[in-house]
Amino acid sequence: MATQALDVVEFDGHRLDVRLKVVVRDPLGFEQQFEIERIWLLVILDVYSRAVLGYHISLNREYSRYDVIRTIEAALEPHRPRSFTLPGIGYGELGGFPSGKLPELGYATWRWFKADNAKANLAADVRHALAEFIGCFIDAGPAHAPDDRPYIERFFGSIAANLSSRLPGYTGTGARDVRRALSDPKKDLRLYVSLDEIEELLEAAIAAYNATPHDGLNGRTPLEAVAHSVRGRGAMLNWLPEAKRQTLCLMQTPRRATVRGYLHQGQRPHINFHGVRYTNPVLASTASFLGQTLRIYYNSQDLRTVRAFAGDGSEIGVLKAQGAWGEILHDLKLRQEVLRLRGRKRLSGAMLHQYLDAYVSDKLHNAKGSRRSASDAVRTLRTLVAQPTSVSAQALQLSGPTPQAEAAPSVETRVMPERLTIGSGFVGAI
Repeated sequence: MATQALDVVEFDGHRLDVRLKVVVRDPLGFEQQFEIERIWLLVILDVYSRAVLGYHISLNREYSRYDVIRTIEAALEPHRPRSFTLPGIGYGELGGFPSGKLPELGYATWRWFKADNAKANLAADVRHALAEFIGCFIDAGPAHAPDDRPYIERFFGSIAANLSSRLPGYTGTGARDVRRALSDPKKDLRLYVSLDEIEELLEAAIAAYNATPHDGLNGRTPLEAVAHSVRGRGAMLNWLPEAKRQTLCLMQTPRRATVRGYLHQGQRPHINFHGVRYTNPVLASTASFLGQTLRIYYNSQDLRTVRAFAGDGSEIGVLKAQGAWGEILHDLKLRQEVLRLRGRKRLSGAMLHQYLDAYVSDKLHNAKGSRRSASDAVRTLRTLVAQPTSVSAQALQLSGPTPQAEAAPSVETRVMPERLTIGSGFVGAI
């Protein structure tokens, strides 16, 4: 039973029953429209106030443990207002999120975390993030039991009634749902809601939900209930320590990696992580770490760098991926796909810019065949669009040009190999 704000939170994922489109530009500059397969909305909701603390949107066929951790991060971090482009869409005078209205709720933690026993929810990374990093209790109830988490199920019902069911392309809850026929745009992609539009609509809808009076709160809104508990009744809150706020990547379970080095071949000490070599000046300048096992922390959304710690707990620092892997923004799924394709075609070990261009073009070509391929293409493009200088700028434009794309240089930046030399400091290795 929740007696104050952030006593108990509920987590769940909901697949939106709506057909979405994505607009991209191919390498020749022509606009292409694809229908993507599905979109997941993952939410963390405070039981006491019914307020949504944070959410995350996933384009995967099934959401993964990394999506769960991203939702936890969104609920912990102070809310960052976004700029709306759709006319008439915004936060309004009263809408918003708890950490945006009450700054003291930034990085505030909860005591109990309720979720079902889905595989992604009980993964080792998620349990480590909740129990070890945040320090809360985990209540894993039975799967497919909405009565065990009634508040978040009611929230998803509100989103379906007030947003999903009113959009063109709504698929309905079943074949006999009359709303499915009424909102059918006859496969006209021009009438489908785009991915960028649904993100803005979800942000505004959740902000409005937090400012809507609830019968269970005696006519008060979730934001008013949070403010009453925190500022009116002086709720006892816990916060993440300052050090953890700056290192949310430590939330995941650490991976183990052995330091390798072949001094007679001129290869300095390094580690291999997910098929790529990582090192930094501290690790590369001494042979004392050779053969040791390091603890590696990483952000699954950006694998250009990882953080390494020695066995005694001392921090070695940030290790950077070698070659173009350390320059091009990419996530874990994109790297796995590239390495898998490279293994089939026996391509070179480095991720070349020219090869990535061909990889993106192949994704766009396959997107015309099925919605699943279109979803994969969108996920890849959204990962790379944050740094369009790495590949063809036109191939990465989502719903029009981006500011980064306009500032992209016309000449590619090639990563030149460096000649490694071993200094005289390796006394024990001679």
